[in-house]
Amino acid sequence: MTSFDPHSRLAILAAEYAARAEAIRRDLARAHSADFAEQAQQRQNDEVLEALLAEATAAQRQVALAKMRLAEGSYGQCLRCGQPIAPARLQAMPAAEFCLGCADLPA
Repeated sequence: MTSFDPHSRLAILAAEYAARAEAIRRDLARAHSADFAEQAQQRQNDEVLEALLAEATAAQRQVALAKMRLAEGSYGQCLRCGQPIAPARLQAMPAAEFCLGCADLPA
């Protein structure tokens, strides 16, 4: 079993989300067809891309906040109850803000 290094895992995630967001921005910036029917389909695709971009941007923010918590020494502590977040949860979701019990609670 390999040991979990939050610094490197968060850096990898940040790079992945940045690359994903950049690729989506490039797709959104491309010109649309002059054909009306094709342009309508492209506009629908743009809506999907915009939703994906919003998800990638939100994930980038979560990773940035996790990196701040890591630098401050509070990484791995639940932001709601203050208890430690299970190591398995952090390995699966390195930017997790809440322990499993608090993650199930309504916001």
